[in-house]
Amino acid sequence: MTLQLRVYVPPHPLIKHWLAVARDAATPSVLFRSAMTELGRWLTYEAAREWLPTQETTVQSPLAACPATLINAEVPMAVVPILRAGLGLLEGAQTLLPLASIYHLGLVRDETTLEPSSYLNKLPDKFHPETRVLITDPMLATGGSIMRAMEELTQRGVDPSLTRIVCVVAAPPALQKLSAAYPGLIIYTATIDEQVNDRGFIVPGLGDAGDRTFGT
Repeated sequence: MTLQLRVYVPPHPLIKHWLAVARDAATPSVLFRSAMTELGRWLTYEAAREWLPTQETTVQSPLAACPATLINAEVPMAVVPILRAGLGLLEGAQTLLPLASIYHLGLVRDETTLEPSSYLNKLPDKFHPETRVLITDPMLATGGSIMRAMEELTQRGVDPSLTRIVCVVAAPPALQKLSAAYPGLIIYTATIDEQVNDRGFIVPGLGDAGDRTFGT
């Protein structure tokens, strides 16, 4: 079977609501942070449906033994927020994945070339091959940062088919690059916008998600 990039836009009303709050230029920083947290939570919920490792067991209810399904805590899980803006989605994701290890990756984009460079890399030298990795990055615009992140992760043994990306807005340039390089990847986003301007910003997008999250 040929692998193909899959992009899901969950039709959940809470995702739509918090996306509208985040898009609004009049939303203050404190409320924008709440919107990012909630979007991180609900998009991670959707991403986890068929991604979390489970195991079948039996438990004893007050009345009788019965079959049960539990999260398999022996399979490693990791969340990789792309700094800075990815931190806004982290809190919501972490509430659903409390056992996951958090590995920070700091990327900054040159505003002239639009190419990313790394200023912080806390990834391990090698991931276990079965590790489930969730990447949080609000904006997939030109694709530079997310491609750099995927390069760093796959060099350390991460399987793209076990990787999920949670973002708020995605655009065609980033999706096309990811599809060509990592066809087994799955992305969960609140929306897809069709335009990226000459500064590399998605239109209508959210603006600078990092600045709006941290009030800078």
